[in-house]
Amino acid sequence: MSESPAKPAYSPGLDGVIAGESAICSVQADTGLHYYGYGIEGIADQITFEQVAWLLLHGEMPNPAELKEFARQLAAGAALPPAIVQMLKCFPKGTRAMDYLRTGISALSAFDPDLGHVDHAANLRKTIRLISRMTSVTTAGWRVLHGQEPIVTGDMPLSARLLMGISGQKPEEWVVRVMDTVMNLYAEHEFNASTFAARVTASTLADIYPAIVTALGALEGPLHGGANERAMTMLRNVGLAKNAEPWVKAALAKREKIMGFGHRVYKKGDSRVPVMRQLLAEICRRKGDNTLLEVCQELERVMEKEKGLFANLDLYAAPVLNLLEIPPELNTPLFACARVAGWCAHVIEQQDHNRIIRPRSLYTGPAPRSM
Repeated sequence: MSESPAKPAYSPGLDGVIAGESAICSVQADTGLHYYGYGIEGIADQITFEQVAWLLLHGEMPNPAELKEFARQLAAGAALPPAIVQMLKCFPKGTRAMDYLRTGISALSAFDPDLGHVDHAANLRKTIRLISRMTSVTTAGWRVLHGQEPIVTGDMPLSARLLMGISGQKPEEWVVRVMDTVMNLYAEHEFNASTFAARVTASTLADIYPAIVTALGALEGPLHGGANERAMTMLRNVGLAKNAEPWVKAALAKREKIMGFGHRVYKKGDSRVPVMRQLLAEICRRKGDNTLLEVCQELERVMEKEKGLFANLDLYAAPVLNLLEIPPELNTPLFACARVAGWCAHVIEQQDHNRIIRPRSLYTGPAPRSM
């Protein structure tokens, strides 16, 4: 009797599957997160977002002249075409920030002189515009939908421009430093869902714009970038540290997902969390109120005890952004403003060494049959 053919290997959600090669970033359960070999805990709060973006695109830290020119190019690309601003004004009130951001970035492709060129040099030029204008669309759309005129200025670093574009006020230096650190922590994270989605699109030799729009769509979900917004809602619901344990137990009894915990790769803790936790502690000291820090720390204790799960970056990013007076609705777009540097680096790497990404599925339908 002939043996049945062996069932092909299958890993739901591609858990643990190696789907490609990359020199950009390493995420390991035991050694943590590295950008081109630099451990995130050693660079996140030491350098600017512009330096991290350059590193992700070029593989090395910029020298002073390179950094100055890169910052100049980012500033020069900040302004939005008037037609894009007019388009943002056409959205109905209540439009979600990720919806106008995704649509705005797609529309910007029509104004890019390099559209359709997928060579390395053209991709780098488009990347500079995308990094700069992701922030511009995020802030301009937010202000327009709240009855205010956009503020898009290129005469300051990107993190400062992001903050001023939301509040209308020039931020203090320490706030810019905090925002740089947040952006650096979110800038890249290997083959996460949005990055992999971008690489799949790029592997068809589509332009970088549709690849980034694909990534934005994947980022929006609450199991990915949308988690930081949900985490802030959770912290507000908990309220005080003394409420954390009964709140968690009640949520677990209802089989609800606790936002800000667990990770596909990190099993003993997200290597980005200590930096973000320290940021939150610093801001709480400045504000004279440790409530959010105490709630997060108690949630960590309870979740480790109850489920053996550790905090991920979103648990601490949410209160940090909240204390910087960033509206929670902008948490995920801000994530995109940082991660676009990593997305673009991956698109460039994919197209420089391209093979179309075309996996197989395990068929579970009916056996062959006749009418």
